[in-house]
Amino acid sequence: MNGRVVAGRYELSTLIGQGGMGRVWQGYDRTLDRRVAVKLLRPDTMAAASQADELRRRFLRECRVTAQVDHPGLVTVHDAGSDGAELFLVMQHVQGADLADHLAEHQPYPWQWAASVAAQLCAVLSAVHAVPIIHRDLKPRNIMIRPDGTIAVLDLGIASVVDTDTTRLTHTGVPLGSPAYMAPEQAMGGAVGPYTDLYALGVLVHELLTGGVPFAGSTALGVLHRHLYEPPRPVRELRPEIPGELEDLVLKLLAKDPQDRPGAAQEVYEQLAPLLPVPGSGHPLGPLDPTRPFLRPHAPWPDRPGVPDAHRPAAPAPPPAAAPADTPDIAGAVDEVKRLLGAARLTQAIDILAGILPTAVRTHGAQSSVVRILRKQYAATLMDDGQYRRALPVLRLLAEERLAEAGDPGDAQAVQHRYEAALCLEQLGEAPEALAEYRSLLPHLARDPARSYEIRQRVAQLLIALGDPAGAQAELGSLLHEVQSLYGPHHPVAEGVRRTLANLASFGRR
Repeated sequence: MNGRVVAGRYELSTLIGQGGMGRVWQGYDRTLDRRVAVKLLRPDTMAAASQADELRRRFLRECRVTAQVDHPGLVTVHDAGSDGAELFLVMQHVQGADLADHLAEHQPYPWQWAASVAAQLCAVLSAVHAVPIIHRDLKPRNIMIRPDGTIAVLDLGIASVVDTDTTRLTHTGVPLGSPAYMAPEQAMGGAVGPYTDLYALGVLVHELLTGGVPFAGSTALGVLHRHLYEPPRPVRELRPEIPGELEDLVLKLLAKDPQDRPGAAQEVYEQLAPLLPVPGSGHPLGPLDPTRPFLRPHAPWPDRPGVPDAHRPAAPAPPPAAAPADTPDIAGAVDEVKRLLGAARLTQAIDILAGILPTAVRTHGAQSSVVRILRKQYAATLMDDGQYRRALPVLRLLAEERLAEAGDPGDAQAVQHRYEAALCLEQLGEAPEALAEYRSLLPHLARDPARSYEIRQRVAQLLIALGDPAGAQAELGSLLHEVQSLYGPHHPVAEGVRRTLANLASFGRR
């Protein structure tokens, strides 16, 4: 029994898990009288002291974004904040077993179970990738199987918080994430996207079908080298009864080049659908059976007589939605937005900005400075809240309007809007489009070397993600030469580029 109370509310009891990113405790919420899970992270163990405040900010931002995703396959986020030197995340307490323990207890794993787990994971990934959120650390220990057979994904978004340096592998010896499930582009420090989680899904399904991950080794570097250069063993060589369609799908998910993997989690689900059990065709094989959601969807657990759905009292109809208010007081609304932003209440600030923009257009005109300022704030707040899909068209509109007004593709404001749009594309996993936009910006940044250096590093990361590590090495080598010539070998950019090049070189040795 721990006895510690976090944030004056959450009483910790039993340690139920720990890893590189913190400890997870079973806890009790004194206010709402319920069990919860409390994850504690210490920023000082994950980042330098100078980065601790930034890590706290990113942690709270990721928790806000994650809390907005509504899907039954995700663990509900109840609360987040800091308590002393630690960050805390309060989550729904999930009954059941994690997938690693479930696999160990049921070897060999029925292939129907593996397909059912994969299909449920695809449903979760499709929802989170649409936000977009990239899990970055999908593995059996981060997946729970509830008593009704449904899965719950843990640690969504938290891996990105500690990813402050994509070249950690070579200068700390500890890679971000779990090497056994790490995609080649992630291992080399490239840009990550939905394709990165799909690779981890392929590793996970391979493990469920065969009892082992496709690439193992005695060192992290050795495992990652195998991810990069060795083909996975087809699962039917170990278990001939597995359908050929499932083997083909696993091999596609494990493609070295992200462009050769399926295009989206939804596409993977569609390929799994013919392999899933048909509702009503049988009974689950026992407790914690992941085929149950397909065999008997929404059935109560455990099986016992209950009130049929048809005899349950109907849920009260929701009250009619109020018509959105047309707020003429733009100045007052802007003041309220400033107050909300100061209190980190981004969702409410976004709602107000979205509501007053049409009024501002009608009152002042679409090309007015008032509307432009509001659009800039709207786009910036959307980006800070992780809503890149909504921010992208606003930024493109701002860039087009500024370019039309200035008549100069190198205009600083137009370039800034295009740069932020490229960031959105990168976060959305649109690697080819982001790469093209970054490259088109570079000729206009001769007088802004810091921004130019940042973009060139992003170009290299995208090249890695697009399966072109040689192109990334050439880009980084040119950048290193330029930075060292101007600022010397100890400039922070030069040191970071050297680490990335060393990372790439270590994987290039056969």
